[in-house]
Amino acid sequence: QAQLVESGGGLVQAGGSLRLSCAASGRTFSRHAMGWFRQVPGKEGEFVAAITWSGFHTYIADSVKGRFTISRDNAKNTIYLQMISLKPEDTAVYYCAARWGDGSYSSGDYDYWGQGTQVTVSS
Repeated sequence: QAQLVESGGGLVQAGGSLRLSCAASGRTFSRHAMGWFRQVPGKEGEFVAAITWSGFHTYIADSVKGRFTISRDNAKNTIYLQMISLKPEDTAVYYCAARWGDGSYSSGDYDYWGQGTQVTVSS
């Protein structure tokens, strides 16, 4: 059974950094586009970043551009979200997701989801 498991979340002060990981198991996702989304309770989920299966193309939300970087290591079946200069408004549960085909900004296009990891940025 395919699984995505996020890790690396935690509590950090504003201006700090975190690196989230998303490890896939049960199948290979080397031909899948992967994405990161985040959600705050009571609010709609938000696209954060996506990367094509090759890793050649990435898509970053304007709200995090210049601060967040998405990458992947297909040999390890893992994707990463490097976050720097974190702000309190980045506080959310972060989810990774996978889809067959190109990267997408829409959460509805993704077929596999992880359970999420909490990121809390204190001011």
